[in-house]
Amino acid sequence: MQHSADLITTIATSFGLALVMGFLAVRLKMSPMAGYLLAGIIVGPATPGFVADIGLAKQLAEIGVMLLMFGVGLHFSLDDLLAVKKIAIPGAIIQIIVSAALGAVLATLWGWPPGTAIVFGLALSVASTVVVLRSLEASRSLESMNGRITIGWLIVEDLVMVLALVLLPPLADFLKVSGAGGQASASALMLALAITLGKVVAFVVIMLVVGKRVLPRMLWAVAQTGSRELFTLAVVAVAVGVAYGSAALFDVSFALGAFFAGMMMRESELSHRAAEQSLPLRDAFAVLFFVSVGMLFDPQIVFERPLQLLATVAIVMVGNPLVAAALVLAFRYPLNTALTVGASLAQIGEFSFILAALGVSLGLLPAEAQSLLVAAALISIAANPLVFAATRPALEWIRARSALAQRLERSADPLGELPMTTGERYLSGQVVLVGYGRVGRRIAQALTDQGVPYVVAEQYRERVEQLRASGTPAVSGDAAQPFVLIQAHIAKASMLVIATPDTVSHRRMAEIARTLNPGIEIVVRTHSEEEALLLEDEDVGKVFFGEHELASAMIRHVLARRGIALDPEGAKAGP
Repeated sequence: MQHSADLITTIATSFGLALVMGFLAVRLKMSPMAGYLLAGIIVGPATPGFVADIGLAKQLAEIGVMLLMFGVGLHFSLDDLLAVKKIAIPGAIIQIIVSAALGAVLATLWGWPPGTAIVFGLALSVASTVVVLRSLEASRSLESMNGRITIGWLIVEDLVMVLALVLLPPLADFLKVSGAGGQASASALMLALAITLGKVVAFVVIMLVVGKRVLPRMLWAVAQTGSRELFTLAVVAVAVGVAYGSAALFDVSFALGAFFAGMMMRESELSHRAAEQSLPLRDAFAVLFFVSVGMLFDPQIVFERPLQLLATVAIVMVGNPLVAAALVLAFRYPLNTALTVGASLAQIGEFSFILAALGVSLGLLPAEAQSLLVAAALISIAANPLVFAATRPALEWIRARSALAQRLERSADPLGELPMTTGERYLSGQVVLVGYGRVGRRIAQALTDQGVPYVVAEQYRERVEQLRASGTPAVSGDAAQPFVLIQAHIAKASMLVIATPDTVSHRRMAEIARTLNPGIEIVVRTHSEEEALLLEDEDVGKVFFGEHELASAMIRHVLARRGIALDPEGAKAGP
């Protein structure tokens, strides 16, 4: 070539190799993120052959961090967090503290200084939201109670890591010195923290007062032009511009600026469109971010420090899940919830890399620590689909063989059984309603309006508390377990209505109900046409497929407006 094309070469090789390795990873039932990291290792300086420009890769990675954090802010839902706040907020915070402490103790045993140990422990304590979302979607658990608790947990982890990214730079000098910093160091630390927090507060106030009003209006004005290109450009310009401006004017990280830009953009009615149209660019630069992380990995760490790598992976894949599962059980949630949350946290990802990169730039983390984190991420991300797939067999195995697990699920929980004052009309001939979400709530309201007695079986403890406070009989627990339906008096019930989106457990619930009450009528909800056909073939009960019922209702409305009346059976939608 007659001219310098380092940027084009770096982008072309990174995208091309990431495509190949990501494709192979997906074919092997792994997250494509593992393939992107491997692509970075291949083009990195530690492996033979072509070496991409690390300096350019790091700058492209910064844009990837901005867009990643913008996406986190754009999808941040306070409602999702508040729905599970009683378990997600304390659970995630305690889990981060315990997991970080495990990592810090391990690093201290290796002779690393306290500051390095703390940053290393924090990087091991947070899971990848990207990996978890894909695992939950693959297992059809995203909309389930377990999925919502997991997402709430991850939201708290993300917020804690954002705070860590803000506080780490002013704390860096203090963390570098050993205990003999004296009063001067403490005073300097307090001053640095005060200045940093002051700048952050000023930035947040401006974003809440100005950004919350200006950004959504600007997005709406651009949308009215009808130009798709201008709209996409506006979204990207806001993400990158606010991130850069926050760093230049307030000395806060690109990550925090982009996160708040996404949060403010969420206030717009066009936020879903913004997320959809910026997604390809966010995905592309996210790939470059993961490739750049892989370039910093030194494969020699596997041979030079195998025991350290094994211990690091053990904390990620054993320590974190066990801590999380124990906390979930301590909050009196079912064993299946504990296993789902634990499996979700058995890997590390983007926030660990961002934190590690910041730690290296501040002189807090050595290069070998970053390599250990990348290696642990590769192994844990590659294994995560297998961990998720093993949760259900593990659940059945534990329940069948562990008396302790059975006692934990049947522990003296006041919400696990109906109060002694429950009226007789709710104990015989009643409807047992499993699930009190968007569908279950509407069914319950209709039953209340018609005076039909019903008992709710719900896994969300907060919902059970609210139901009982309003006078509605409800029990807390997983209805796929016999003792939950027994407490709802399924043996004398007239009907079982399964309104949960978790189709995996529907057959088990129906089996338990028919065993205890052979003549019971069962009604099941499902989102999958394939699942609906299977349930009908197995004669589980009356199956309602969401899209079919919606189409049927629209057909009746359209024909009624044309003066054509149809009976319910005559309004069937086509396949």
